[in-house]
Amino acid sequence: MDYKKLGRDLLPLVGGADNISKLTHCATRLRFEFCDRGKVDEAAIKSTPGVISVVDKGGQFQVVVGNDVPITYRVLINEMGGSAGKSNAQDSRGDSDEKKGKSSIITAIVSVISTTFTPVIPALIGGGMIKAVLSILVLCGLNDSSSTYALLNLISDAAFYFMPVLLAYGAALKFECNPILAMTLACALLHPSWSGIVGAGEPVTFFLIPVKLVDYSYSVIPIILSIWIMSYVEKLAEKYTPSIIKFFLKPLVILFISVPIALVIVGPFGSFLNSIIESGANIINAKASWLLPMLMGAFQPFLVLTGTAWAMTPIATVQISSLGYEIVNGPGMLASNIAQGGATLAVAMKTKNKQLKQLASSSGFTAVMGITEPCLYGVILPLKKPLIASMIGGGVGGVYAGISGLVRYAFVSPGLAALPAFIGENPMNIVHAVITCIISFAAAFIAVWVMGFDDAKEDTGKPSVSVNKAKEASQTTAPKTGSKQVASPLNGTVVPLSEVHDAVFSQKVLGDGVAILPSEGNVFAPVDGTVSALFETKHAIGLTSQDGVELLIHIGIDTVNLQGKYFTAHVKVGDSVKKGDRMISFDSKAIQEEGYEIITPVLVANTAEFKSVKTDANGMVKAGELLLTIQ
Repeated sequence: MDYKKLGRDLLPLVGGADNISKLTHCATRLRFEFCDRGKVDEAAIKSTPGVISVVDKGGQFQVVVGNDVPITYRVLINEMGGSAGKSNAQDSRGDSDEKKGKSSIITAIVSVISTTFTPVIPALIGGGMIKAVLSILVLCGLNDSSSTYALLNLISDAAFYFMPVLLAYGAALKFECNPILAMTLACALLHPSWSGIVGAGEPVTFFLIPVKLVDYSYSVIPIILSIWIMSYVEKLAEKYTPSIIKFFLKPLVILFISVPIALVIVGPFGSFLNSIIESGANIINAKASWLLPMLMGAFQPFLVLTGTAWAMTPIATVQISSLGYEIVNGPGMLASNIAQGGATLAVAMKTKNKQLKQLASSSGFTAVMGITEPCLYGVILPLKKPLIASMIGGGVGGVYAGISGLVRYAFVSPGLAALPAFIGENPMNIVHAVITCIISFAAAFIAVWVMGFDDAKEDTGKPSVSVNKAKEASQTTAPKTGSKQVASPLNGTVVPLSEVHDAVFSQKVLGDGVAILPSEGNVFAPVDGTVSALFETKHAIGLTSQDGVELLIHIGIDTVNLQGKYFTAHVKVGDSVKKGDRMISFDSKAIQEEGYEIITPVLVANTAEFKSVKTDANGMVKAGELLLTIQ
């Protein structure tokens, strides 16, 4: 593959050098930001030889080209005159700027929601699932007035009651202010003394300014707005407090100003918005209970593709916090996920292409379990008609979910594996969830069977952008013989690639392998070999073993944006390494505090040259222990 030619081919398709406001790259992909997104020919880019996949999310247009991305990047930079993009001032031109501004507002809102809620989701899932388990225990005879019930209910409710404290942490990461001071502000809103004042109902003033009495437990919007304001207060305090007393004066100024603003102005306004959102969802549910689940069921794939799936999370959170269940996300997502699985499994049964059959079978199964990205990017989108079928199935299932009054009690990715999240006080709720699954699956499956799709021939077709272009990127040759072993490069917990929150890794676009959630920040050589690639940002390294295995170790998701911060390389390209040699060290805590996941995919980049890649480790693994066997 000529990656220099690829760079020259891409430039006109992205609207030319004048349309690129920012260009960076990571281990496998080019990351564009544009002055005018409308000038970008996405379809032509996807069909360009050498492009494995396209991902448009988080305000970045990502073109996946594989391990040789630096070559294409340098060509683009040269064509752009040596600059990696234009300044913000250069981006502001007439109609393009108006489009960009509108897009930026939507992107910014979704980004705030995503960054704020991501650290909180495990706590919400844990609490919600305990609620589901508690419901099962009550059905099995547990007395709901017993102390055991009371303690379990307390545990399940903790994350929701103290929601402002949890969200304050994520909001502080997003708005780049002190997380501890942000959480302290949230604690002030939940302090027992404030709760007592609210409960008493007597008028309260702050320096003669009336203070509205609001209960902030379970709330969402007030704390996000408050931390946004606090971030500006902190910047001013940092700028104007004398350095000799900054250690004492800065936190004093931040809390003395931010907390009263939150209590007097921002908190009541945010609570008002909370009430409007909750009331709006309840009105829609009362007037047309089928509408929201139908829309979510039909259009969930597009929400995932556009990165706006997070947009409904605050509404769902407000409902779970106040009602104990939600009707906005869960029912429709359950219908959509199952429908996508049904459509993909229909493709697996109908296709004559062995590669597509294998991909559709595995990704269809993970979809009905609740993880849809592999089938969405690998099967449904490239074949098009299964996308229509999955929308039909999701919409039909969503209608039933809405009419039956289906609700979700816990934050999980809806699927067969997450059905306990639909067990609650209403014993029929789980029955309606199962019926929703059956309807969604059957409707999507039948729609694919009737509509059909453009099946590809075994040798020359393009059933899946990811499968065929991944093969091209890895330069397929005849399968190599003999068993080869790869040790774990890190200490940590083994995680399947399907659970990595990045479709390029989860659907194995860049190769098969496994991921590790590190317990410490050191990457060691998993084989004897040579360092074949080391990116300037030091977040990813390529290694070629003595027996021909090409490995890619990618530390974290989107950590290229840190520009090498918190990473230290102990080797360079061309170095020979022995198994166990330290290659990279990184500050995992600091990376996570910046809002990035540190889960680390370990990929066999030339997977197509082998018959199989088998994962040999489960659970905790130590560096140097057997991780993969390649045959």
